[in-house]
Amino acid sequence: MKKQFFYLLLFASVFPVSLFAQSIELKAEHLEAVGVNMSLKKMDGKSVVQVSKDPNITGADAPTYVRLKGQDFKDGTITVDVLSKLLPDAAPTARGFIGVAFRINNDNSKFECIYIRPTNGRADDQIRRNHSTQYVSYPDFTFDVLRKVSPEKYESYADMGLNEWIRIKIVVKGAQAKLYLNNNKEPTLIVNDLKLGADQSGGIGLFVDSGTDGYFADVKISK
Repeated sequence: MKKQFFYLLLFASVFPVSLFAQSIELKAEHLEAVGVNMSLKKMDGKSVVQVSKDPNITGADAPTYVRLKGQDFKDGTITVDVLSKLLPDAAPTARGFIGVAFRINNDNSKFECIYIRPTNGRADDQIRRNHSTQYVSYPDFTFDVLRKVSPEKYESYADMGLNEWIRIKIVVKGAQAKLYLNNNKEPTLIVNDLKLGADQSGGIGLFVDSGTDGYFADVKISK
């Protein structure tokens, strides 16, 4: 028994926890559309879920995501490949908003969220570049509130663009969340004070906002 326990510890030390991540099958029975239109398709050899915001929903950073059924997430890692396009009728202010909502409560009235703005990553305007990534917490801390009370604290720059696959990895522990993009070793954005608190747990959602034709693939979760 001691020998088996030793080998188990050795295995855990050699192979990272991410190897034990749960892959989420993108099938209709595993998904719930919340404030969005959703369809399943094949794209670039991937099984993807295509998501766009319900045009009847106004306001930014609202509950507009495909919720993964049966998930109760508190601490761990969420990884997903995303691709963002602009809808034909997208407003000039559209940025290709796409990301992940997490710790969603039962009635979708509270959640944390980190998303990206792919059009900003290569803009000629440096201020837009500085707003390439975003943390928000619904309902009290939308992007405009956070930008007013804590400028620059919840946003950062990253190289990215429309019409390309971008790997998002969000690592959550207590009141902290870190965003990693495209397998970079260092985080692009660090949030040390998640607004719903360290003990909040809940669902996970594939998030989009206005003007986005969003695609999600290869969803993995480890807790």
